[in-house]
Formats: sequence, structure tokens, C-alpha cells
Amino acid sequence: MIRDNLIHFLKSLGADDLRFVLDRVGDGEQGASCQGGERQGKAPCPAKSFDVPSDVKHLDPAQLLALTESFRAWREAAASPARRRSRTRLWLLFLLIRYGALKLGEAITVDDREDFDFARSALAVRGDHARAVQLPKEVSREIAARLDEPACASLRGEVFHLDQGFVRRKFYEQADACGVPRELANPRVLRHSRAVELLREGLPIKVVQTLMGHQSAHLTAQYVNFSESDIKRIVNYYILKESSMKTSARNAFTGKVSSIRSGNILAEVEVVTASGLKVVSVITHESLASLGIREGSLVTATVKAPWVILVKEDDKLKTSARNKYSGRIVKVNAGQISAEVVVELPDGTLVCSLVTDESVKALDLKVGDEICALFKAFSVILNVE
Repeated sequence: MIRDNLIHFLKSLGADDLRFVLDRVGDGEQGASCQGGERQGKAPCPAKSFDVPSDVKHLDPAQLLALTESFRAWREAAASPARRRSRTRLWLLFLLIRYGALKLGEAITVDDREDFDFARSALAVRGDHARAVQLPKEVSREIAARLDEPACASLRGEVFHLDQGFVRRKFYEQADACGVPRELANPRVLRHSRAVELLREGLPIKVVQTLMGHQSAHLTAQYVNFSESDIKRIVNYYILKESSMKTSARNAFTGKVSSIRSGNILAEVEVVTASGLKVVSVITHESLASLGIREGSLVTATVKAPWVILVKEDDKLKTSARNKYSGRIVKVNAGQISAEVVVELPDGTLVCSLVTDESVKALDLKVGDEICALFKAFSVILNVE
């Protein structure tokens, strides 16, 4: 009910008011770090930060929504079955260009009997730049439903075969109806707008390149332009992040939280990596809440090398350390006071320990030795992106 009322309200707004609402939603205080640009204390989001070069004409989100709703309302307002069938064909063609980023010449050659795979919401685009295009599920369902209408039965296979000039005129008519400038209401600009929209959502350029049918990523990169201040801010953030992780990155275990056991003050968090390795950390309830950690969360557990203890003949060892792993020494880098010992676990995970040179001598540590690496749960730091 709330969604229906919201949709009705948005449809009632003019283009300027709708743009204002979307801008405020996109730039508001709520939401994830990559929603609406940079957040205080969060990573700058390149997908939200780039500018579109001035020579690339495109529709902003408000204009896209206004044009889409104008086409939808125009189709639904058809007064006769013949007009409804004609408008349905244009509506479906609009959806292919709007959400599939097809060229007009590609869209009007689509065979509605052969080219759709509605089970996978996919469309096979044929021609010089043949490719498979993934459509949003709701768009795929809408196209399938309209094609199944009795009015389209006699046109099957040729529903999209329309005259280009006729299509362009109808685009201009809908632009006039919803207040979108005519020069922005054509299939080419709509195709560009879809590319910008997907890049803003964070899709990699190579993925958008495939969707657009571009032969080179350079063609897709034309939609993206960063100001000098944006470049500096983004690069500085990741350089600082990289340098801050160097000390403990060697012992970093990325995985999903499999269980959380809570006590009065502390919480025990078990993390399972992709290879099945289990790492246990004990943190405070305050940290658990501030990091937003719950079962299924993706986290990185880090342990500083000096906190990793090495023990030989581990089957005879009794210890309170929750994290205990048997492995094989693959590297010993000894210095005058300390030594770096790298242990490879059966799953290929590397664990680095920093011990004294005297410990290396006392344990007679050398490459190839079986060894046990262990560390306490209190030594494990959890990081959330």
C-alpha cells in the first residue's frame, strides 16, 4: 500500500519537482556508503563521483522516469483496440532501448518469437554486434505479458518491426508531453542514458561495454569523466587504506560469519573462509553493534604476526588458544633479533609469525618442518568494509 501511494505521488510530480526529490534521496544522509556519493568516514564511491562529459547527451534519472511513465500512461490511455495494439508495440520497443540499451536499428529487427529467453530475462541481439542482453526481471515480465495479449497474436515475429521515422516522431511527442527537451528524447540519447545509469550503479566498464555492444572499452569510457578533486580524493583514500593494512595484511582471513555466541559483556564470532578455515574472534558487544556484524556478514579477520605462536609436536599440546592450525613451514626469513616464519596450511592459506631469532634456534625451525600455528581469539581483529 505504501509503495502504491509512493508511486502515485511520484507520477503526479512534474519533471523539476521529481528531479528535486531524486536529488535529495540520492544525496541524503541515509543509505549505504556507495549511495549518493561520499560519506563521512566511508570510502568515496567512484561510481557516484564521476561526471558525464558535456558532449555526451543523456537523460538524468528524473527525466528517464518522466519519459518512461509518459509512455506507460500513453499506452494505457488508448481508446480503441487498434490504437492500444499500436501503442503497445511502441511501448515494448521503448523498453528494449530504455533497459536493454539497444540501438534503434537493432531493436526494430528483434524477432519476438525467437530472440527472447523469458525464463532467464535475456534477449539475443543479432547483427554486427551480436550479444546477449540481460533485462531487469520486471521488464522481461512486462514484455512477456504484453506479447501474450490477443492483440499481438497476429503480429508475432514482427511486433518490433516498425519504421524508424515513425518511432522517432512518437519519441518527440512523449517528450513534449512530459517536459523533456526534444533533443534528449531520441533512441540514441536513451541508449547513452542507460549506459550512464549502469555505470552509476557500479557496473564495471567491461560489463557495460558488453551490454552496449562496443568493440572497445574506450568507447564505453566516453561516458565517464572525473574532476581533478575527485581523482585526488579517491586515490588518496585507497592509498591511505592500503598503507594502513600493510602491517597485518599477511594474516588476513576473509569469510562469512557462521555463528555468534553472546555473553554478558563479550561476543564470540566464528568466521568461515571460502576454503572452510574457521577463525574465532572475541569482541565486545559494543564493537559487534557498531560494526553491524551478524550471521552471514562478510568480514576480514586479521591477526598481527607477533601474536601468532609456533609450536612443534602439536598433537601433545594442550592450550586455551581457540585458533590452532597445523601446517608446514614454507619460508624462514631470519634477522639479527627477529625472524619471519611463514606457515602454509593444508588449504593453501599462509600464516605469518614474527618470533625471535633465539626461538628459531631453540625450535630448530626450517623450511619443510611440520608446525602448529596458534593464536588467541582475543588477538583476532574483525574488519568490515
